[in-house]
Amino acid sequence: MERGKMAEAESLETAAEHERILREIESTDTACIGPTLRSVYDGEEHGRFMEKLETRIRNHDREIEKMCNFHYQGFVDSITELLKVRGEAQKLKNQVTDTNRKLQHEGKELVIAMEELKQCRLQQRNISATVDKLMLCLPVLEMYSKLRDQMKTKRHYPALKTLEHLEHTYLPQVSHYRFCKVMVDNIPKLREEIKDVSMSDLKDFLESIRKHSDKIGETAMKQAQQQRNLDNIVLQQPRVGSKRKSKKDAYTIFDTEIESTSPKSEQDSGILDVEDEEDDEEVPGAQDLVDFSPVYRCLHIYSVLGARETFENYYRKQRRKQARLVLQPPSNMHETLDGYRKYFNQIVGFFVVEDHILHTTQGLVNRAYIDELWEMALSKTIAALRTHSSYCSDPNLVLDLKNLIVLFADTLQVYGFPVNQLFDMLLEIRDQYSETLLKKWAGIFRNILDSDNYSPIPVTSEEIYKKVVGQFPFQDMELEKQPFPKKFPFSEFVPKVYNQIKEFIYACLKFSEDLHLSSTEVDDMIRKSTNLLLTRTLSNSLQNVIKRKNIGLTELVQIIINTTHLEKSCKYLEEFITNITNVLPETVHTTKLYGTTTFKDARHAAEEEIYTNLNQKIDQFLQLADYDWMTGDLGSKASDYLVDLIAFLRSTFAVFTHLPGKVAQTACMSACKHLATSLMQLLLEAEVRQLTLGALQQFNLDVRECEQFARSGPVPGFQEDTLQLAFIDLRQLLDLFIQWDWSTYLADYGQPNCKYLRVNPVTALTLLEKISREMKDTSRKNNMFAQFRKNERDKQKLIDTVAKQLRGLISSHHS
Repeated sequence: MERGKMAEAESLETAAEHERILREIESTDTACIGPTLRSVYDGEEHGRFMEKLETRIRNHDREIEKMCNFHYQGFVDSITELLKVRGEAQKLKNQVTDTNRKLQHEGKELVIAMEELKQCRLQQRNISATVDKLMLCLPVLEMYSKLRDQMKTKRHYPALKTLEHLEHTYLPQVSHYRFCKVMVDNIPKLREEIKDVSMSDLKDFLESIRKHSDKIGETAMKQAQQQRNLDNIVLQQPRVGSKRKSKKDAYTIFDTEIESTSPKSEQDSGILDVEDEEDDEEVPGAQDLVDFSPVYRCLHIYSVLGARETFENYYRKQRRKQARLVLQPPSNMHETLDGYRKYFNQIVGFFVVEDHILHTTQGLVNRAYIDELWEMALSKTIAALRTHSSYCSDPNLVLDLKNLIVLFADTLQVYGFPVNQLFDMLLEIRDQYSETLLKKWAGIFRNILDSDNYSPIPVTSEEIYKKVVGQFPFQDMELEKQPFPKKFPFSEFVPKVYNQIKEFIYACLKFSEDLHLSSTEVDDMIRKSTNLLLTRTLSNSLQNVIKRKNIGLTELVQIIINTTHLEKSCKYLEEFITNITNVLPETVHTTKLYGTTTFKDARHAAEEEIYTNLNQKIDQFLQLADYDWMTGDLGSKASDYLVDLIAFLRSTFAVFTHLPGKVAQTACMSACKHLATSLMQLLLEAEVRQLTLGALQQFNLDVRECEQFARSGPVPGFQEDTLQLAFIDLRQLLDLFIQWDWSTYLADYGQPNCKYLRVNPVTALTLLEKISREMKDTSRKNNMFAQFRKNERDKQKLIDTVAKQLRGLISSHHS
């Protein structure tokens, strides 16, 4: 039962599945029925499905048949009408065929024309497209042609701009053309070519300004000189609205129009041709001589190409190399001023160019770079000047060099460069200038002193008198009252030396000009240099003249007179310096002139030389002395040599009338003392072992002649017997022996008021021994006369006694 129910249930499911499959077959596309049929064959009810399928087919056939039966009559009617239409359609077909044949025949020409029209329209379309494409390509070709023209005419910056437009604007529109690809491939090459050519122009420019730096610097320094002259004129005579160039006016903004079609503006690099400025009223600006367009072009080109830093580094590196070359001075620079001038011109030209580049470009050079170059230039320039100026021995060249350095410093100062170190270095050169001046003036003084006649200046007219007084500050009322002809007390070297000292002061003042020194500093410099001139140069010159071997007493006397007047003129030199520096002597720290000391020292040296010269003359006369120390005759007059000596002394001291009193008195006293000392030495000379009283009497006559000379007052100013005191030692000694007053001498010896106070026991003993030896020798020769023997023995015994007592005095004195 249950099995039957299960079979029935399965049968129902199978029937439902078959029904679903049939619906699916009916509704599904034939191409997709395969899976459905496979599901039937996969099942076990294949036979039953086929039965169902046959049943379903039969049902559809019955329905088709019913439908056909229902529409059959209409189908017959339609066939009948269709047969009728077929005949008509055949007719229509024939007519259409005929018409078509006729139309084809008639339209053959039209077709040909239409074909031709089609071809024309195609050509027209092609032409239009070609024109459109050409309109796109023509600007590219025109730009490229323009680029080639610009490259050919060396207008590289416009060419670079054209290249940029071509690359970024025109070529992208026609990039698919082959020629455009060729252009695109050539663009980097063109850029490199522009870059190389512009760099070549820059190198030419750098080489050109290196060669012409001295011309640029010369022009800049001429401008600075003109400006300084103008400033001096304005200071001396102020004028309203005076034209003065400022630093800004010094710069000329050059026409750097990149699109300019002038080939010259593109090709010129370096120095422009200018006429000789000396013929022009106004010196052209330093930058007017230089065309900076190659620098600007190259800078713009490298900036556009993104290589500005490379360009800046290259430019600075090359300019540093050029700076080192410019700062290397020629080995013979010190020989002429032109050597220094050319050296300075090159330096100024270099920095004028750099300063212009600094102010007309943005960042190519900066202030730090300029300052670094200037510091290097300053140190090298100062070192070179120190080295080369040290070789210079001509003060005029040193002065010209100083003026050139000042102009050099002023020129660079206009462009904003610090120049304080140059002025400090000028102070060093000032010391060297002073040394060269001192050497020059040493020669001048030497020539003046050598050519002087050392005689008072004769004056024969009022004109000559005023001329001399105008050259040298001298006032003497007594001399003015004297009639012509008359004489100044000094010789010609006094006004000459005085005027040369003033010339030296003027020379020192010239160096101090334009050094920006205060009046006090200028005054101090002049006074110190003048002191060196007086204390070293002039003093040495005077000393050399005074110490000259062939100098005479007359010359020495005149030198003393001259130095006395020069000493008095020192106050006028003080006033002269005060007048030219406007610094009063009372100002604190003002240096005083040492002229007074210089002339005093020279005068003292001359005085000493006079004393020495006089003594030498006295010695020469004394060499003529020929005493017969063994004579027994008593003379009646002084020796001839001594008479001549006294006559010489009288004539000599007569020349001393213009000397200061103390000098003449000292000379006279010195001569008398030397004469007395020399006579004493003659008397006590060791070679004279014996002398007689007769010889002593002759010697006494000579001493009396000397005393007579002393009493006569050869030089005024001595008090009574002051000059005779020079011979007091000789007088007391001779009196002691001639008067044979030994008892008095021995009794009063050592007392302050004794008669023979100036007689030394040693001297007396020496002279006594000489007389004793002579008496002993005479006694031996005269032993035949017995009557004289006792007197001589007594005298000899007395001499021995005196000698013994003298030795006792000497020994007691030593103990």
